[in-house]
Amino acid sequence: MSQNSINNSTNEPSTLLGGIKVLDLSRILAGPWASQTLADFGATVWKIEKPGVGDDTRHWGPPYLSRESTEESLSAYFIAANRGKHSICIDITQKQGQLLIMELARKADILIENFKVGGLKKYGLDYRSLCQKNPSLIYCSITGFGQTGPRANEAGYDAMIQATGGLMSITGDSEKAGGKAQKVGVAVTDLMTGMYAATGILAALNYRNATGIGQHIDLSLLDTQIAMLANQGMNYLVSGNIPLRHGNGHPNIVPYQTFSCNDGEFLLAVGNDQQFNKTCQLLELAYLAEDDRFKSNSERVINRNNLIPKLAKAFLTQSCQHWLKLLHKSGVPCGPVNNIEQALDDPQVKHRNILFELVDKNNQKVPQIANPLKFSKLDLSYQLSPPILGGSTKEVLTQELNLSEAKITELKTKGVIT
Repeated sequence: MSQNSINNSTNEPSTLLGGIKVLDLSRILAGPWASQTLADFGATVWKIEKPGVGDDTRHWGPPYLSRESTEESLSAYFIAANRGKHSICIDITQKQGQLLIMELARKADILIENFKVGGLKKYGLDYRSLCQKNPSLIYCSITGFGQTGPRANEAGYDAMIQATGGLMSITGDSEKAGGKAQKVGVAVTDLMTGMYAATGILAALNYRNATGIGQHIDLSLLDTQIAMLANQGMNYLVSGNIPLRHGNGHPNIVPYQTFSCNDGEFLLAVGNDQQFNKTCQLLELAYLAEDDRFKSNSERVINRNNLIPKLAKAFLTQSCQHWLKLLHKSGVPCGPVNNIEQALDDPQVKHRNILFELVDKNNQKVPQIANPLKFSKLDLSYQLSPPILGGSTKEVLTQELNLSEAKITELKTKGVIT
């Protein structure tokens, strides 16, 4: 099945968010991740960028995907979060630029921004100003620490929020093993904030459908990070004990971690006592399943330091594939520790069509990783490759705001648009 948008001839609308317009004033990752998700659903996204510079992530490389010599190269980072969008270069520091944004906001259903608290007020582009012009506008503000509170005016970046929000303290090898706090290998706080933004926007759209009224969404990276502590945050609230790092181990389930074999590593995910019994049988360590210290998961968590070395010694005797084959056959969850090349080459990943390519206007292929959502009635919308800087400025301003050729030229001459 093609990864490009396919219109369903028997159903309307042809896309999940057909007709919805998003004015995207965000940059870096959290906001763009949210707007890319909405674009995947079929929304029209107008990405406003600073003339001559654009989104910071355009320059976050290498690696870069080189395009035709007449256009700029695109960083892999930018490509990851900006498909499906129209790039419009407008200088919002100029009055005429602000007026253009206001007019686009009148026509938009959704606005996403990640300026510092109050940063858009001086331009008349804050929620209070724009909702007077468009009461049905859903305005989503993403900041490091939220619109209120003692740190509201501070900037926030993913890694520092992982540190401040406690995630780094539970990531990495244990202190006993000499490990130190470690950030996650991708910007998970940004990504999760983007997903919360998309979810909140869709909820606000449903509210607007019922009432006709838009609203302001206040979303912060720190709030998101605290929320996504999930069981670890609740472990502390319930027990009063500060969660510790367990390397690749699980704080609440044992054995649930990586084990070394004689040729590499794999991850064993024993989720219940029955699976533990099967694992012990395969390892010819059936006596462990009868030991009172290990019979139940609760006891195994308490006595993990006695159990894990025994299992680890047994797994070292054979190859990863040997154990994976036996464990799979017995119904015990496990998997290889793949690098990214191996992960993307996995037959299941290929079967699910998670990798695809977009073709830009120069017929150059742009690699993509798909949105994981699959709907039974409509396909997702992958119509536009990540945009060149300002590639849609003239088109959008002409079509949406009815600007004449002379006006476009005037604005370009003044540096308001490019």
